[in-house]
Amino acid sequence: MCGRYTLKTPASRLIELFDVLTIPTLFPRYNIAPTTMVLCIRSMREPVSETETSSSGLTLSSVQREAVMMKWGLVPFWADDLSIGSRMINARSETAAEKPSFRNAMKSRRCLIIADGFYEWEKLTATKKQPWYIHMPNNEPFAMAGLWESWNPKKSKAADSVHDRTEDVLTCSILTTSANAEMAGVHDRMPVILNPEHYDVWLSGESTMDQRISLMKPLPDQTLLRYKVSTLVNKPGNDSPECIAAIDE
Repeated sequence: MCGRYTLKTPASRLIELFDVLTIPTLFPRYNIAPTTMVLCIRSMREPVSETETSSSGLTLSSVQREAVMMKWGLVPFWADDLSIGSRMINARSETAAEKPSFRNAMKSRRCLIIADGFYEWEKLTATKKQPWYIHMPNNEPFAMAGLWESWNPKKSKAADSVHDRTEDVLTCSILTTSANAEMAGVHDRMPVILNPEHYDVWLSGESTMDQRISLMKPLPDQTLLRYKVSTLVNKPGNDSPECIAAIDE
């Protein structure tokens, strides 16, 4: 699973790596927690005319991307309120295409959720867990496969105008898969981290479900680095560089 992560990379670098024109105003975050606003990249649904062939063999229109902020914890359009989102921060990639909460998003509302590291907790005893920080070499940012939804509360019986509706809330969930070798010693699940050459495949409305599902796999072994951090990260209110400081083995 993925319950906390970081994003401290400067906006200029994110614009370069993820091919967007602008990035919403950001500040370094060392302990991103569920139900907070997070950076996502989605298709603008206006493909350019050129086509390209990805390494997966898919020919598709190049995807124009936009960076938006979404609330972490997917809320299906049919939900009565936002509280369900706290239980939908992750979606199992093996079953997302069939689950009522995720299947519509899996078909047509996919995104990249941007991070430069994430945390996982190793169970030591029934009451004690050791947090680990997992990241790419050189702390390069990466994209986790995500799903998104647009939610708006139903109009009340007294409402008689579209102006009585509140603004749509964009929400998202991180897809997970089985753990690779680096993660297996800590947890049996990890986020689906996409190869950059597969971003357009994941975002495009022209890809097939089989092609998208083929991307739902763990990173190759020896891709990630990890080290132990203090339990400071256990508290969502702690959001400082100390959260990612290594502790003695």
